[in-house]
Amino acid sequence: MVKFPGETAIYVFYDIEDDRLRGQVAETCKDYGLTRIQLSGFFGYLTKSKREELFLKFTHILKDQKGKILIQPVCDRDLKVKLEFVHE
Repeated sequence: MVKFPGETAIYVFYDIEDDRLRGQVAETCKDYGLTRIQLSGFFGYLTKSKREELFLKFTHILKDQKGKILIQPVCDRDLKVKLEFVHE
């Protein structure tokens, strides 16, 4: 995954009961080049304007339906010290 100038690392996590809406959120994440890291979690790099655009798309998908979506920017310093365990 390549970081371009002006982009910030982000995590997107969501908790949505409706299967169709949850699928739409996942597909939207993929459309923005984000990589799935958990069943309801994605990671990638986006500019501020792309993050805001993504947020608007999410609000359009959920409308008045029940659900939570978090778009969390993460600075480079914090990414360097992350701890991750993966066993496949």
